Amino acid sequence: MTRILPFRAVRYLRPDGSDLSSVVAPPYDVITPDERETLLTRDAHNVVALELPEGSKDPSEPGNRYETGALRWREWIAGDVLAFDAAPAVYVAEQRFIVEGREVARRGFVAAVGLEPFSAGVVLPHERTLPKALDDRLRLTRSTAANLSQVFGLFSDPGRQTDALFSAAMEQPPLATAELDGVTSTLWALRDPAAHAELAAFLAQRPVYIADGHHRYTTALAYRDERRAAEGEQASPDAAFETVMMALVNMDDPGLVVLPTHRVADAPGGFHPDAFWSALAGRFELADLPDGEHATAALAAAADRPSYIIRTKDGTTRLARLRSDVDLSEAYPAESSKAWRTLDVATLQELILSPLLDIHPDRPATLERVSFVKDAHAALALAGQHDVAFVLNATRMEQVAAVALRGETMPQKSTYFYPKLTSGLLFKSLDTL
Repeated sequence: MTRILPFRAVRYLRPDGSDLSSVVAPPYDVITPDERETLLTRDAHNVVALELPEGSKDPSEPGNRYETGALRWREWIAGDVLAFDAAPAVYVAEQRFIVEGREVARRGFVAAVGLEPFSAGVVLPHERTLPKALDDRLRLTRSTAANLSQVFGLFSDPGRQTDALFSAAMEQPPLATAELDGVTSTLWALRDPAAHAELAAFLAQRPVYIADGHHRYTTALAYRDERRAAEGEQASPDAAFETVMMALVNMDDPGLVVLPTHRVADAPGGFHPDAFWSALAGRFELADLPDGEHATAALAAAADRPSYIIRTKDGTTRLARLRSDVDLSEAYPAESSKAWRTLDVATLQELILSPLLDIHPDRPATLERVSFVKDAHAALALAGQHDVAFVLNATRMEQVAAVALRGETMPQKSTYFYPKLTSGLLFKSLDTL
């Protein structure tokens, strides 16, 4: 059962009003050291000072980043930088942005969501993630006892029944606004306990899919288990550490934009374009695309089957479309479902990257020879510096749900939910709801 709870958010206090533009940031894991410094020049209290505190990652060294983060968190709350809201709320966050020349609005509820292991089938991962050291995030969570940013979750509401709750919150004056990288975020509070109960009841029997933040969620689970063990019989099932701050977006909302992530890759040794194309022709229909002209339109038109724009280092550019006579049961892992086998990213992984370039997540060292690129034109331009570039269609939301419901995960970087969530609008204590 999915548990949705209101919480007393910790929020910035701004003497100059509700504009948080100078203190918000992208998610911590996409910020470079130079970008961190730029954000701090806007405001010394920018959220990166909490998410990426200065100091050593060695917790045995005095002044390490975890001590710095914990001290700063306490000082900012004790001072006039951050403060707890007076009463629990579910928060409504809207992001407005431009995609392909049109303005789009994406809305979500930010709530405390009960932590469940993935095996329980309540909160479901949708994408395979690479092994990553969780130690840094876990140490920072221990030291601050806080969720400093949100997990991005999805729920299904094809009838848009939850829209009325969004509207109820948005009738009130906003708590805060922020502009970051062309995305305008606005925050409201939904404080009515009856509305909280309505949302909780609606989501109780629906799974939540993690769109982004798999590692944040895994860290929250590990921290919860540590707190349970430390408190023993004193541990309360209603404790704040039993939940994680999550932004919940309706996967059936037209404001949910999913973009593809493209690939550039290199062979393990010498790469021979003619041999690559010849091998590819065994399972794919190939059509020349001189200079990539109208390439994206051709790719979109071929979306009924796994298809790619592929450019090799010699400049040859072709549309590759999976042949209709390929035996899906033979060419893919035996335990995989039809839903998984028809993913463009799965076909790329199993039928091209693995057999032709020796790249596969089951062989982690090989992943050093593949890079991920957001822009299609940039990916194609990189083909001169790499052996081959692949431009993909976006994964559809119904594919995400179908695979996750079967307990499967997609290959890494199967989806790019645009834009990323903005950090700094809300924080959640793990000591008190």
